[in-house]
Amino acid sequence: MKTVLVFGSFDLLHQGHRDFFRQAKALGDRLIVVVASDETIRAEKQRQPRQPQDERLTTVQEIAEVDQVLLGDDEPTSYRRLSETDFDVLALGYDQPPGEVAVRRLLASVGKADVTIVRLKPFEPDRFKSSSSGGKGATEV
Repeated sequence: MKTVLVFGSFDLLHQGHRDFFRQAKALGDRLIVVVASDETIRAEKQRQPRQPQDERLTTVQEIAEVDQVLLGDDEPTSYRRLSETDFDVLALGYDQPPGEVAVRRLLASVGKADVTIVRLKPFEPDRFKSSSSGGKGATEV
């Protein structure tokens, strides 16, 4: 069974996120989603989360393609979930940092050098790219 892992904030879920989950699930049999903690959103995005992490976890768990949801670390650079989770594919958003070379190094550092990295395709990025507009204009679903 092939397991796919994705990461994200998913702070106001929208159709772009749903497409992200559909694409990721198509890469394997099982989809694990790591939802960023409130602390990580504050540190990485320099803002307060629009929805608390518990709400975001529940909302993501309700998505049909999602098989398991985990809360990410409070320390954005610990990458504990990478080392403690078994997965075959790491699916990244089309514009999700870091770049592939950095991701490959990071995976190797946690004993996951054989994991496949896939960049997913954008879905109406002008309309649903939460990171570019701070979530403004993203339609919640």
